[in-house]
Amino acid sequence: MTRLKDRSRAAIVGWVLFDWAAQPFFTLITTFIYAPYFANAVAPDPVAGQALWGFATAAAGFVIALVSPMLGAVADAAGRRKPWIAAFGLVLVLAAMTLWFGKPRDVGTIGLVLIAFAAAMLAVEFATVFNNAMMPTLAPAERLGRLSGTGWAIGYVGGILSLVLMLGWLVASPETGRTLLGFKPLFGLDPALREGDRAAGPFTALWFVVFVVPLFLFTPDQPRKLPLGAAVRRGLAMLADSLRRLRRDRNTALFLVANMIYTDGLIALFVFGGIFAASIFGWTTIEMGLFGVLLAVSGTFGCLVGGVLDDRLGSKPVILGSLTLLLFSLAALLSIGPDYVGPFAVAPPAPGDGLFASAAEKAVIAIGAIIGCAAGPLQAASRTFLVRVAPPERMTQFFGLFALSGKVTSFLGPLLVGLLTQALESQRAGISILTLFFAAGMALLAQVRAASP
Repeated sequence: MTRLKDRSRAAIVGWVLFDWAAQPFFTLITTFIYAPYFANAVAPDPVAGQALWGFATAAAGFVIALVSPMLGAVADAAGRRKPWIAAFGLVLVLAAMTLWFGKPRDVGTIGLVLIAFAAAMLAVEFATVFNNAMMPTLAPAERLGRLSGTGWAIGYVGGILSLVLMLGWLVASPETGRTLLGFKPLFGLDPALREGDRAAGPFTALWFVVFVVPLFLFTPDQPRKLPLGAAVRRGLAMLADSLRRLRRDRNTALFLVANMIYTDGLIALFVFGGIFAASIFGWTTIEMGLFGVLLAVSGTFGCLVGGVLDDRLGSKPVILGSLTLLLFSLAALLSIGPDYVGPFAVAPPAPGDGLFASAAEKAVIAIGAIIGCAAGPLQAASRTFLVRVAPPERMTQFFGLFALSGKVTSFLGPLLVGLLTQALESQRAGISILTLFFAAGMALLAQVRAASP
């Protein structure tokens, strides 16, 4: 693959907008609106809802772990990336739209919702593998950190805007029938049937369709190399060769294992952190959405600063710093309840106190801001680290391995959270296991030789 030093601004904008297009799936569905809605309104109870959501996430992660490296290898041999993005984008759109059918306390829709969620997660993660692999052709090596950080930051901004639109005009309180801005929801959405929450699925689908278009119009693809059948054979042979070489490349192998562990913890934290916060304080969708806006704003800031630090200091210090913040933030989150913050008793939330009025809620808000600042740079710097160490001619394949390292045990975190939550009947006990993922990832990454910025 030829590393191109100059690309048109339109090509870069088209590539960056993929993160903008895909982000509402993570912001609206997996974290701040649909997941808490499912756990608290569709499932029989929040504990069962967290467990079921964890099992669905685990199943999708297992499939992603098995398939993404093979897909990346085939795409490297075939050359083109955009057809894969288009195909998986279509699956994402159809699956996200299906989430509309998850009705409150209708247990008959639980299976459909979980299958649709898992299919959408598969699609967006597979599409991301191919979009990531286009990055090295868009900027010189010394600016890849800023390009990756900008992509994540733009994604967070898209998440903020999508949340604002949902909370301001679509999601309404079942008690008041009004949105956060005091309006009746658009399109006659019924708050009693939680149609605003359910609209997160179709909204995500429409958003993706609109904003992925510039990628196809303006960002150049690689030329076609081999027909599909030959590409499959060639790609699988290349993958087998890369796995054999990886055994001799201790540095890259250590990084991929470290990424496997800490990414698993991060995915599970985002999946279950919102469910946990909503449950312990009884937050509504509107309060969860505002919490999500805060995390997205802090994440945008973190990505921009992290991208500059990545280019100046290297990827490893940024990743280690981010993991340190996440580890302490999770420990702090676990020490908070409605009427206590660590060892200190505080007044619990009371009706009519206003948004986030209690001391415990304010503490969670502060912790959420720190998590947002750390999560974006962690993901962006990890992506940059791989670009700097992977062979250019096998970039999609190595991003498949990168996706493998981020997903091969991604079923394990949600699965353990689900099993512990179910066995101990405690959401807090369930997510406490994630501290081990961050600590183990840091210990392994400390042994990796830093890539030069």
